[in-house]
Amino acid sequence: MDYKELDIWVQVRKLVKTVYVLSKSFPRDEQFSLNSQIKRSVVSIPSNIAEGCGRQSNKETIHFLHIARGSLFELETQLILASDLNFISSDLNTILEEIERVKKLLNGFINYYKKL
Repeated sequence: MDYKELDIWVQVRKLVKTVYVLSKSFPRDEQFSLNSQIKRSVVSIPSNIAEGCGRQSNKETIHFLHIARGSLFELETQLILASDLNFISSDLNTILEEIERVKKLLNGFINYYKKL
């Protein structure tokens, strides 16, 4: 199956868009700090899923899926910090719920590969 057809990859692309829209409200002086780190984290998730799907073994695929999961947890932490610093004006819980959905899909995908 092509990775671009995977539910997890499609959902993460939506998360990327949500985060990019959200980050537009950050202060200008945060453009190259937390804002930049958040964008790197969120882009890393679908990138590592794609890279994992392109690998030759299940072990390698799982490795990159774990990296994607780590980036997802990193993103979650960074968004909570941004909220603590009042950089996020919208409802943080909405995006955290979206992250939880992605976590569940990603964990399911990892478990699928572990069983192969």
